[in-house]
Amino acid sequence: MIVKDERGNELLEIIHVEEGKADAEYEPINHCLAVVKVGSDYLLGWNRYRQDWEIFGGCRENGETLIECINRECNEELGLKNVNFSYIGLMHYHMAPGYFNPEWHYEYGGLYGISLPIASMEDINKYRTDKEEVEKLAFYSDLKGKEKIALIDEKLLAYWDN
Repeated sequence: MIVKDERGNELLEIIHVEEGKADAEYEPINHCLAVVKVGSDYLLGWNRYRQDWEIFGGCRENGETLIECINRECNEELGLKNVNFSYIGLMHYHMAPGYFNPEWHYEYGGLYGISLPIASMEDINKYRTDKEEVEKLAFYSDLKGKEKIALIDEKLLAYWDN
């Protein structure tokens, strides 16, 4: 186990499997997340529903590939289009009962990383559309030790150091 959060959710491991083979070997892969580095710092979003600072991403839609999911989610949450995400691997979780599943369960999620120049913040602030769920953005260095950051998401930052 890598880390356990206050809700009991456990990030068990990061599995290094080829992106194109992941769906055939693991299920359910129901979401994708992206660690976003802008300049030399990580960017986080405040999720108004979970009341945590988190990395970006969300649930897969029916028939969507992993890369299509992360592209769509980061377009909505950050206004990013036509960017080259780097696939890191699959996150393997043991999840507590919650909104999407009322029982303890195992699940997988695709993990991606992207590095952007600091000038990208102007476009991010201008073009992001999902301001209801992700109310505000901030850099990790400004939040660390001062604000509540989702423990699993904070741990995932270490997997993208480009």
